Amino acid sequence: MLAAMGEGPEREDRGPADVERFLRLLREAPVRIATATVGIDVTRLEMRTTDEPWSANDILAHIRAAAGNRERFIDRMASGGQTSLGFQSARAELRKTNYVDLPFAENLAALRSQRVSLVDRLAVLPVEHWSRGALIRDRPETVASYVRYLTDHETAHCEQIETLLRSVRAPRG
Repeated sequence: MLAAMGEGPEREDRGPADVERFLRLLREAPVRIATATVGIDVTRLEMRTTDEPWSANDILAHIRAAAGNRERFIDRMASGGQTSLGFQSARAELRKTNYVDLPFAENLAALRSQRVSLVDRLAVLPVEHWSRGALIRDRPETVASYVRYLTDHETAHCEQIETLLRSVRAPRG
């Protein structure tokens, strides 16, 4: 049954080039966040506005919680022993943490550490194991589909942080 899970409407992201692309995107997310926040005052990183109710730190906390959540699924699927996994949302995960209350620098350092560990685990995973999967919410998912979800999610939130802080860097006329 699991061998057929990857067949269907989802695109296949399991070749060596796909794996390298995913690993690159996973490595880049913390770097993008760090680059976007260089020279930005800590109070600005924690500022919420009417236009953007999430601060840069809130977004980073959400990224951390979502990454931790998805990494557990990825690790369980990569082990090859699971056929069905119970779903837990990233937002529910965030509510269980104190990430929003932590300083931005601490959140970023933790994400970097967490990310190095994930990339190290995935880099040695044989390409064929990226198709290992499980049913999650009655949907077939694989290591590759969850890594793709994680990279897509983080790319969107990196863009959100970059856009949010771009106005701080814009020259005033």
